[in-house]
Amino acid sequence: MGKLILHGMKLSPCVRSTFAVASEIGIEMEYKIVDLIKGENFNPEFMEINPVHAVPVLEDDGKYIIDGHAILSYLVDKYAKDDSLYPKDPFQRAMVDQRLHFDSGILYMRLRNLSMRVYTEDHPKFPQKDIDALYQSYDYVEKFLSKQPFLAGDKMTIADLCCVCTITSGALFAPISEERYPKLSDWIKRLSDLPYYEETNAKDNAEYLEFLKGILTQKNGNANIEVY
Repeated sequence: MGKLILHGMKLSPCVRSTFAVASEIGIEMEYKIVDLIKGENFNPEFMEINPVHAVPVLEDDGKYIIDGHAILSYLVDKYAKDDSLYPKDPFQRAMVDQRLHFDSGILYMRLRNLSMRVYTEDHPKFPQKDIDALYQSYDYVEKFLSKQPFLAGDKMTIADLCCVCTITSGALFAPISEERYPKLSDWIKRLSDLPYYEETNAKDNAEYLEFLKGILTQKNGNANIEVY
């Protein structure tokens, strides 16, 4: 096994999901912080390995993988003892891939549309349509879970560990009620029982949410979400 180094910042759900997958398959990674708040992802050294200046970046014995979703599948393909997290069966793998694309193209982007306003606006306010869009993505997840216990089938895959980190990161903007989302709520509870969940997602996500609240309080005088 080569030396694995993860470049990133645990405020990012994509970084957290990488640690979750690594924990599930039993491998260790050195963690090199790239401070997004200080703009270290725009440093020439980082831009050299990742021109799109996003985190995480996985360094494996001098080779670099620069997309969080690609990193998850790479870790399983190369280091897992079996393919249960990312099945080799073409149909099952396609289901996992679809959920990963759902995260990158819909779920994560709808969260990002809201969270970026916290950083970029002098007095952050949030369009109701963007909050509704995030809730709509939860509706999709509830539907995915209506006939199966996990996002891509009967067993947990990298899609679950990926999407749970994104969904829990949206709690400030679109809290999840058990009444409206019983399947989604149960799924989160089951994943939260994983022995590494607290360390790889819950703790750092709580810090992320408090960090956002702190910026809102500084800019708006309180941490309430102002909708228009």
